Amino acid sequence: MIAIDPTAITERDNYKLLIGSIIPRPIAFVSTLSEDGVLNAAPFSYFTIVTANPPMIAVSVQRKAGERKDTSRNAIARGEMVVHITDSSYLEQVNRTAASLPPDESEVTLTGLTPVASDRIAVPGIEEAHIRMECVLEQAIPVGGLEGAPAADLLIGRIVQYHVSESVYDGKGHIDPVALQPISRLAGDFYAKLGDVFVIERPS
Repeated sequence: MIAIDPTAITERDNYKLLIGSIIPRPIAFVSTLSEDGVLNAAPFSYFTIVTANPPMIAVSVQRKAGERKDTSRNAIARGEMVVHITDSSYLEQVNRTAASLPPDESEVTLTGLTPVASDRIAVPGIEEAHIRMECVLEQAIPVGGLEGAPAADLLIGRIVQYHVSESVYDGKGHIDPVALQPISRLAGDFYAKLGDVFVIERPS
């Protein structure tokens, strides 16, 4: 076993250890609306559940040279975002939205994805996703980096509406993971599909 002091290695080396170790990571595909009305969308694999009461999820958006990315800036300005679960049916388009575009250009338009109106917020969702969650921004927490220069923005969204395709939902509150075919992020250019599914009962 090799012992590694995170303070003795570079930020890049810490990044490589983290993304290579914490796998697989689900991919949040997040749409936001700029103050000028441009629909932005981008994928993020620093993504998890926060609580079910009320339902909240968290997406960590890394800053670039200390500046907020479009997703953080838009979500904070409007207080809303839509989080989609990335699945194999539209992965290629999701991947293309990771390209760096200026704020006045829409990744949704670039990739040919289909905007769809939300029910409870102003930000549109993406029709191709089998699961999307309309969120209001509960908190935006600057984290990491140096004092006065955070490395990331932790966006905590409270879900105000779910949209779930009938093809992945049993009508009783359960999502069929095999039908959903979610895609997860590994390190580098590597991704993973669902793989084997098995059952282990929790002890009483």
